[in-house]
Amino acid sequence: MLNQLFPNVDWQDMWQATYDTLYMTAISTVATFVLGLLIGIILFLTSPHQIWANKIANFITSSVVNIFRSIPFIVLIILLIPFTKFLLGTIRGVDAALPALIIGAAPFYARMVLIALREIDKGVIEAARSMGAKTSTIIWKVLIPESMPALLSGITVTAVTLVGYTAMAGIIGAGGLGNLAFIDGFQRSREDVTLMATIIILIIVFIIQFIGDFITARTDKR
Repeated sequence: MLNQLFPNVDWQDMWQATYDTLYMTAISTVATFVLGLLIGIILFLTSPHQIWANKIANFITSSVVNIFRSIPFIVLIILLIPFTKFLLGTIRGVDAALPALIIGAAPFYARMVLIALREIDKGVIEAARSMGAKTSTIIWKVLIPESMPALLSGITVTAVTLVGYTAMAGIIGAGGLGNLAFIDGFQRSREDVTLMATIIILIIVFIIQFIGDFITARTDKR
């Protein structure tokens, strides 16, 4: 049935491309969560009236985040080619896409983290500070737990965005479904290959969104 609908599709290549997309998305999502959370917390704590209030540190961090958020991803990939080649020795393949994916998504998620932390009741933070809680305790026992639903919702949105980023990374030979759709589909005028790759990408996005929404709902105590 599928062979009749998609006669030009090499299913072994399609499944390999699907694995590559899932691999890039999974690794970059985990790294983005860690890095974005760290940057977001720094942005929050260095903002006015917070524990580490520091205008210079906050301005520098915020500026770096804004700069990388403003660069279109396809342009960022090209700008990071020298860095990627220095780091990995190559600019092709799934691993070569990871630096651009992480650097492109982490600032985006950091802003979501900042928004989530700002929504925490100030009274909860002040209560912890008045009891002499250390900064590390406030971060792990107050900030992260209180904002967890928003953090999970944010990383879900970011993961979906990263799926789209992997498709764009495929255009420069990073592998995955985007690469397959462009080289084997578009360049060879095989519309069924492009269509099948698109369908699988949509399925991946729907699954990520469903899992993210489910976990977010389970952690939301409101």
